[in-house]
Amino acid sequence: MSMPLAFRAALAGAALCLGATAAGAQARTVAGGEVPKAAPARSNEISLSREVFGYSAEGRRDPFLSLMNSEELRPMISDLQLVVVLFDRSGDSRAVLRDINTKEQYNAKVGQTFGRMRVSQITPKAVTFTILEFGESRQETLALNDSTYARKP
Repeated sequence: MSMPLAFRAALAGAALCLGATAAGAQARTVAGGEVPKAAPARSNEISLSREVFGYSAEGRRDPFLSLMNSEELRPMISDLQLVVVLFDRSGDSRAVLRDINTKEQYNAKVGQTFGRMRVSQITPKAVTFTILEFGESRQETLALNDSTYARKP
């Protein structure tokens, strides 16, 4: 198998740089005052060194595991259905939401968090959520009797 010309040229350049560093290190004066001569460079031999990194996992988490588990991601707004709204003009409104997949029921009030969603407003016929995803926030509204479509305000 033959190497591409560009790859061979890059390897030769790297070898020359490594050889120049070694020759520079040998050209320093030693305690006796003599300057040792550099070894002649061999054109056929290429030596490469590889850095090796170690990771001590003791007392640390696995860096490849997600920081969020699936319970923190659910429910999604597309999975929720607004069942009933108890609207109070003084600000103590409540809403009942149902997850259409798991049939789980949620009692919501303003400021409450469900996964990545926070209830930001409850009106007589809708609930507005602020959703935080990937450092960006957006608002989506879930309307009463509208289980298949989340409208943007």
